[in-house]
Amino acid sequence: MIKPDGSPVRVLVVDDEASLAELMSMTLRYEGWDVRSAGDGAGALRSAREFRPDAVVLDVKLPDMDGIAVLGRLRAELPQVPVLFLMAGDAVEDRIAGLTAGGDDYVTKPFGLEEVVARLRGLIRRSGTAAVRSESALAVGDLTLDEDSHEVSRGGESIHLTATEFELLRFLMRNPRRVLSKAQILDRVWSYDFGGQANVVELYISYLRRKIDAGRSPMIHTRRGAGYLIKPGE
Repeated sequence: MIKPDGSPVRVLVVDDEASLAELMSMTLRYEGWDVRSAGDGAGALRSAREFRPDAVVLDVKLPDMDGIAVLGRLRAELPQVPVLFLMAGDAVEDRIAGLTAGGDDYVTKPFGLEEVVARLRGLIRRSGTAAVRSESALAVGDLTLDEDSHEVSRGGESIHLTATEFELLRFLMRNPRRVLSKAQILDRVWSYDFGGQANVVELYISYLRRKIDAGRSPMIHTRRGAGYLIKPGE
């Protein structure tokens, strides 16, 4: 995902939890984006002035000022920049306040990193400040996935997926012919603090195979000891 002039999308990540901010930054750099991070509101405003981000990931709870106050000051300098709020799962009031104040979208903690990437892609695609060359539809062979409508089909036949199956398939399809390890999949599809076992990946791969590959040339392949990949059927 790059801008029309060929430069990478710029994203500012603001979270006072340093390990989470670094994890998100690494994930976004993996997408080929230019990323900076800040641990408080003052640092976020300073970075925004210098960096001029195309999108901002903003924790609503910061040590020096709340995220909604930071949003107000960001909007004064960058009126069109899309902002994705990070919020606690039970903070209904924060969600309402954040969206009312002008936040464009939110994810609740704990979240899957793939969800953050997908939400940012959607915000940037719809943003007037960063008209990027990117379509919402992914295609591998005769398999298509629409990131906006969440519709999936193979050979023109519609396939219904659960939310987790959809996120897993999206991650595979965004990396066609590339072997993805269980650890990579867990980091991207399940929440960053997921405490479950790696065999959940095998389980969901089997679910996808039943829906994607049943009665057809297989697209989802196992590389024993390495991971999984998707490629067009033979």
